Amino acid sequence: MEFSVLFGIDTETDIGSFTPFYNGVEKGIPLLLKLFDQKKILATFFWVAETAQIYPVLVKEVEKRGHEIGCHTIHHETIGDQLFDIPLVKPVLPEEVPFRLKKATEMIGAIIGHQPLSFRAPRLWGSTIMINTLEELGYLADASYPMYYFKKQLTPYHPSRENWTEPGSLHLLEIPNFADLTLESYDPYGRDRDQWPLFRTEGSTVFMKHIQNMIDFLTIKQLPMIFCFYFHPWEFIEMPKRLTYGEAAIEPVPFITKNCGQKALHELSVLIDALHESGAWFTTAERLARNWMMEKG
Repeated sequence: MEFSVLFGIDTETDIGSFTPFYNGVEKGIPLLLKLFDQKKILATFFWVAETAQIYPVLVKEVEKRGHEIGCHTIHHETIGDQLFDIPLVKPVLPEEVPFRLKKATEMIGAIIGHQPLSFRAPRLWGSTIMINTLEELGYLADASYPMYYFKKQLTPYHPSRENWTEPGSLHLLEIPNFADLTLESYDPYGRDRDQWPLFRTEGSTVFMKHIQNMIDFLTIKQLPMIFCFYFHPWEFIEMPKRLTYGEAAIEPVPFITKNCGQKALHELSVLIDALHESGAWFTTAERLARNWMMEKG
């Protein structure tokens, strides 16, 4: 049975918003490009605009390989509604959202010579203001919907102007991020149903079981099977258990950095093969949006 797969690569600093380092971008992205070339698949790289400005040559190389260049805000700031508390991470003010999205779009567009057409919100925290702004800016796709949290939308949809988590009349295509909704959740927010970072912490074989659960689930419901996943370049190089810089230090929860490096790269390779064998067709967010509009008329 054929189904579509979107790999989204979020090009933030190492370990998200908690360090200023770019070891993952510098060393991890070349590893991913080599792997994707070997497997003959395409992905969407959602670039933080600041990161893109620091590494414009790498941005152009990613696009040269046929991958899509998307947008991931200016500084990896929280552009949408806060879903749960994270220390020192607060959303920007709603009135700031349009300006920041426009600026991020311009910054990336200046590097690649055309406007990015796909977006993903950091932490998958989106908002109605964000979606309406993306529509006005001419974006075709947004891959921010956290299926594990809202659990309503199981396939891509055109969101409402009044509530981004509900279907409506916008041209923008909202692409839900994969979660195994067949699992009983023991987390108040449903995060244990989320896909990340199971491919490296539990292995691709375990991860494929969750994917098969959703294939069976969607087959019963007779719904299209389009699976969107997110990864980060820093996962594919060794990450220290503790990082010190300036006047601060960070010690991530162990699962955050578990099996980063060669183990993660190997498991991603195995996962790609398993997805191919199961009937996966790899696409980008932009292509998915264009194909969706053509098929749906």
